[in-house]
Amino acid sequence: MSLNEAFDAFQQKVDADPTQVSEARERRETFKSALGGDADVVEVWGSGSLRRSTHIGPKIHDLDLVVVFDAAEYPDWGEPGDSAGQALDVLGGKVNKLLGATNGSFEKLVRLASPRSHAVKCFIDLPGDADGFTVDAMPALQHEGALLIPEKTSRKWVSADPLYLVNEVAKRNSEWDYFLRMVRVLKAWRRRADVNGKVKSLVMEVLALHHLPSGYARPEALRQFFTAAATAVGNGPVEDPAGLCGEIQPDLDRVGLRDSLLNAADLADQACDAAEQGYTDDAKRLWREVFGGDFPAPKGKPSSGPALIAPAVAPRPIKDAPQG
Repeated sequence: MSLNEAFDAFQQKVDADPTQVSEARERRETFKSALGGDADVVEVWGSGSLRRSTHIGPKIHDLDLVVVFDAAEYPDWGEPGDSAGQALDVLGGKVNKLLGATNGSFEKLVRLASPRSHAVKCFIDLPGDADGFTVDAMPALQHEGALLIPEKTSRKWVSADPLYLVNEVAKRNSEWDYFLRMVRVLKAWRRRADVNGKVKSLVMEVLALHHLPSGYARPEALRQFFTAAATAVGNGPVEDPAGLCGEIQPDLDRVGLRDSLLNAADLADQACDAAEQGYTDDAKRLWREVFGGDFPAPKGKPSSGPALIAPAVAPRPIKDAPQG
C-alpha cells in the first residue's frame, strides 16, 4: 500500500457512512418542509457541519437548522427581555404541532422538543440514547445581511452569520478538492489532543479555514497546518470567522491544544522527511503516531533509515490555561 493509499484508507475510517448521511439529509428536508410551510416563517435552511460537508463518522448524531421568522409577525422579537425565550417557545410549539411523535400533523417524528439557550433541541430518539439523533432548530430574524438569534440565558438577541462559514468552506474546497476531506481528518485528530476537556470540532474547522494550505499533497499540507495552527493557537483565541460571535470556545485549553499541535507537527516533519527519502513504511508509522490506530500500519519492520523519534508530551495538570 502506497502512502496515498494509506491516506485514502484512513479517510474511509474518518468519513461518515453514506447511508447515515442520506438519512440525516432526509430528516433535514422533513424539518424544512414542515416548518417552512407556516406563514410566519420566511425560510428554513441547514447550517452546521452537515451543510458544510465537514461531518465525520462513524455515525451522524445531529444536524442544525435555522428557522428565519417574519419580523413583522413578531414586532417585539429582537429586543432584550422575554422575547428571546418566547421565540424558542414558539418554535418548540411548532415542532410539537407539526412533527411531534404523538400528534404531529406533518410527520410523527420528534419525541421531545426542548428549548435551550439558542435553539430547540429535538430528540428523534429517546433522550439519553447513546446512538440517538437530535436536530437543533434555531429561530432567527434577518438583520443587516446576517441574523439575530435569541440567547435565552442572557435574555438578549445576538448577531450571527452561519452562512459566512458555509460560503468560505465551499470557496476553499473549490480551490483544492481535498479541503473538505482534510477538515474531516483534522476533526478526527482533535480527539487525540492532550487537553483538559474537549476541543470543539468547529475550532478545528476554523483553524483549517485559515491555516490549511491549498494545492499541496496531503502530507505536506498537514505538516504546514500543524505548525501554523500551533502558532495561531498560542497567539490568541480562535474566533468566529464572520467576526460577530467572538471566541468560539472560551473554555478551550489553548496551552494543551498548542502543545498537541506542535507534537503533531514534529511527527509530520519526520513523516514527510522519511517519505522523501523513500522510507514509505516509516512514514506510515509516523502518520499512525499522529492519527492513531485507524491509520493503516505498514506490514514490514522498521527500516534502518531515519530515526523514528516521537516527541513525548507528558500529561500536564493545567488548572488555569490562558483563555485570551
